[in-house]
Amino acid sequence: MSVSTVERDVEVRTGRRWRLRPRTPDVAVVAGYLALASWLTSGQWGRPDRLFHQAGDQILFEWMLARAARAVAALENPLWSDALNAPDGVNLMANTSVLGLGVPLAPVTLLFGSQVAFEVAVIGCLAGTATAWYVLLRRRLVESRLAAAVGGLVCGFAPGMVAQAGSHLHMAAQFLVPVILALVFVPEPADRADSPDAWSQVWRPGVLLGLVVTYQVFLGEEVLLFVALAAGVFVLGYALADRVTARRLAPVMAGRIGVGAVVAGALLAYPLWFQFFGPGHYRGMPFHAIAYQLDAASFTATARQTVFGDHRLPALLAPNATEENSFFGPGLLVLALVVTVWLWRRPLVRALAACGVVFALLSLGARVRLDGALTELPGPYRLIAELPLLDHVVPARFSLVCVPVLGILLALSVDRVRRHPATAGAPPDPVPVRLLWAGAVAAALLPLAPTPIRTVPTWPVPAFVAEGTWRAYVPAGRTLVSVPPVTNAGQSPAMLWSARTGLAFTAPGGFFIGPRSPDDPAARWGAPDRPTSLLLRRVADTGEVPQIGEADRRQAVADLRHWRAAVVVQGGLHHGDPVRRTVEALLGPAREVDGALIWDVRPLVG
Repeated sequence: MSVSTVERDVEVRTGRRWRLRPRTPDVAVVAGYLALASWLTSGQWGRPDRLFHQAGDQILFEWMLARAARAVAALENPLWSDALNAPDGVNLMANTSVLGLGVPLAPVTLLFGSQVAFEVAVIGCLAGTATAWYVLLRRRLVESRLAAAVGGLVCGFAPGMVAQAGSHLHMAAQFLVPVILALVFVPEPADRADSPDAWSQVWRPGVLLGLVVTYQVFLGEEVLLFVALAAGVFVLGYALADRVTARRLAPVMAGRIGVGAVVAGALLAYPLWFQFFGPGHYRGMPFHAIAYQLDAASFTATARQTVFGDHRLPALLAPNATEENSFFGPGLLVLALVVTVWLWRRPLVRALAACGVVFALLSLGARVRLDGALTELPGPYRLIAELPLLDHVVPARFSLVCVPVLGILLALSVDRVRRHPATAGAPPDPVPVRLLWAGAVAAALLPLAPTPIRTVPTWPVPAFVAEGTWRAYVPAGRTLVSVPPVTNAGQSPAMLWSARTGLAFTAPGGFFIGPRSPDDPAARWGAPDRPTSLLLRRVADTGEVPQIGEADRRQAVADLRHWRAAVVVQGGLHHGDPVRRTVEALLGPAREVDGALIWDVRPLVG
């Protein structure tokens, strides 16, 4: 809706510009985005012993990419898998399966492995998001390539985007967001004498919108929810700022949304049914989303993954390292305020400012925190905390909507400065406006310059697993049990081994969201706990060897039978020796084969 006024301004100066033809400067901008994204992931290149700092999340998404590749290669159901959480399996549609990334990246995964595919996905999410915003800005909002490039840079590489990219592919994959917005909002007045017919104006964009929304569901449903909420707030703000234009464009926009909803509804009917009612579905969330909020001081602070960042202050102002979704620094916020005041007459700017403020406030949660302390000041999030769908949203992620708001405002200001006409006969400015504004933009963005995503060490996949030695021990229908067999939130050795070997074997446990039991659909992390898995995880966490009795041994055999185990495998662990002694007390002496400790339990479980 808001793009119409700007589009008319551009058309008056340059003529109608329906297509952005790639030229050398455009290619250079995209190449720059790709180079920056590649540099940010450089800590893992050729390093199978390194993972990004939230290692458990990377393991999850590596496994999802490997699963998608296997579904493509073997023509299996991509919404379900029994390769994990044996014997029950996992509802992948009810988890962040990122099929929208995994399916097109299947050749990369099959040829080079899940780690390379994950790195390519991170690069694609960051550079793709920046590029998509660059194209939208150039086509709809600004004339200057520089302005569009700066806006795309902020939208794709803001601290929140970099923080999410290292762990949450479903949140970093935002390259379809500009496409959705371009299809929803009308690029020109609908009542022009030379306006296109209904097919070009409503039906064709509506059908495309339905297809793009469908694809976004398989990238990340949470991002789609944010797009819908932000678009609603933006439309309301624009309607208040320019009621005449809003009233004129509303019918066409509503028609596009209606057509898109029908198309997407038809395509998503079965996947959504499978997600909410299929095998392995769950209700609610395994954690209290309301607890994940941002500190009000985080908006002017510096994130960890920046040139001036540290590791102490951000830890107090964000729930964890992956949710540093604000951290814009004082310079960019002051600049955004100046731009808003400067360009306040434009309805687009007023609507953007309102949208940014609303979502910034929502990210503060139900009670506002300031400098690490919980205040008595109520946050607006409490007004929506109990609404369906919104009760599952992490409040800290609302501030991700502020990223494109700031990027667009910055692009508009750079474009305006570059088009600033000199008054005829007026004396030259003591300090050129362009130079002054360039310095202000540079000063605001420099503290936000990202650094390579931090990595942490991980134990390599033992050769017993990587080279397929396990096949001699695991007959069809049986499983390989890793030690510890993690069935709750945390790093799962079996899940990493499964991903890196292309889901070659079936394993119990894993890191996912599922129901508490077949009779209780309440959500929980991982599979229902078994006594032996809890025992071994406790030893792995503490390094303390408990007293093992006959009842523990009988329980271990019962759990192994439940998992249909054939072999138990221990690779590298921080408390490896205590864990080994505990398993030996349960199952007998271990054998070392190809870099792993193994227990052949087929004689025990029958």
